[in-house]
Amino acid sequence: MYASEENNVLLWPLLVYGAIVLSLIALIMALSYVLGQRHNERATGQPYEGGILSAGSARLRFSSQFYLVAMLFVIFDVETVFILAWAIAFRDLGWYGYIGVLVFIVLLVVVLVYEWRNGALDFGPDGKKILKAYKRMLNKPAS
Repeated sequence: MYASEENNVLLWPLLVYGAIVLSLIALIMALSYVLGQRHNERATGQPYEGGILSAGSARLRFSSQFYLVAMLFVIFDVETVFILAWAIAFRDLGWYGYIGVLVFIVLLVVVLVYEWRNGALDFGPDGKKILKAYKRMLNKPAS
């Protein structure tokens, strides 16, 4: 057998698979067109077409706390992926891997404590201030 014949022999399953995928896509698109609902309501052409006319602008100012929470979530989510990968390869890595992941976790705990101390995790009003104001309100003489 020649090299080109071997490539043709190995290529035909890929072509069959591609033909099946394309035919399924065409079938799904055709069924969607035939069976799909057609309606034209007042907000159909609007963005998000929820049926409710939008009022005002979608440009709102968010507190920087939202972005900080998102960044912390991503950081600790990536940490979870690294620790999971370490857990999968635990036997192969041995004590060096254990010490490495231990240092990694200690550094993340130090960062978490630092963020906590700086107030990055303080959401909403301070509970102690609310209690002090409530006690002042109760102790205020009635007029």
